[in-house]
Amino acid sequence: MNENDRTPADLLRSALASDSARPLVTFYDDDTSERVELSVATFANWVSKTANLLQDELAVEPGERLALLLPAHWQTAVWMVAAFSAGVHVDLQGDPAQADLAVCGPADLERARACRGERVALSLRPMGARFAQPPEGFRDYAVEAPGQGDQFAPYVPVSADDPALTVEVGPARVELTGAEVVERARADAHSLGLAPGSRLLSRLPYDHWHGVSAGLLAPLAADASVVLCRNAGHLDGDALERRRDSERVTHTAE
Repeated sequence: MNENDRTPADLLRSALASDSARPLVTFYDDDTSERVELSVATFANWVSKTANLLQDELAVEPGERLALLLPAHWQTAVWMVAAFSAGVHVDLQGDPAQADLAVCGPADLERARACRGERVALSLRPMGARFAQPPEGFRDYAVEAPGQGDQFAPYVPVSADDPALTVEVGPARVELTGAEVVERARADAHSLGLAPGSRLLSRLPYDHWHGVSAGLLAPLAADASVVLCRNAGHLDGDALERRRDSERVTHTAE
């Protein structure tokens, strides 16, 4: 953890400098039996490709609004940090009609069509597979992202004081700057007792601050890692305990 980090992209850069080979996100989908583990380096590579897609292919400008309509998923985590890296304002579960760009999964295709700008769809199939039939009016992320560059540099430096994330916090939707995202993530990491090497298991959705903090940002701020579980509500206590043991979980957020 670097106390000089001011933006979420800074947090990722510090994690790379600290130990790029360690796990950062371990993702489970218990409806498909998928398990994906991304090291810091692999996660950062996906972030770079996605940020380059935003900046170069989609021509999204810093400060423009991205309606991110995705569940708790490793690709959602990538999209958030990529947008932060490019200075794009993430509106988590926001109104696509008010956004410059909409990114969604299969469940939100119709909702995302309200966006008059670019639209990107993710199949959310195991291993980030393509759509069998690309949805009309959308770019397929699995087609667009792999060919993007492995390094990213924003054309315009990202200010920590610019809006970075609009998210539900308690009963209200709150707009946070990059610096406020980092400050809240650090506070949550401290509250959860996270330290370098901690492994936090989260079954929380990505539709409010607590979910995205526990499911990515607080572990990232603490040089820890997250075991992100989607569709895990039906797991019984024994199955969940076996997962905690096999993944060397030290903390849980539910």
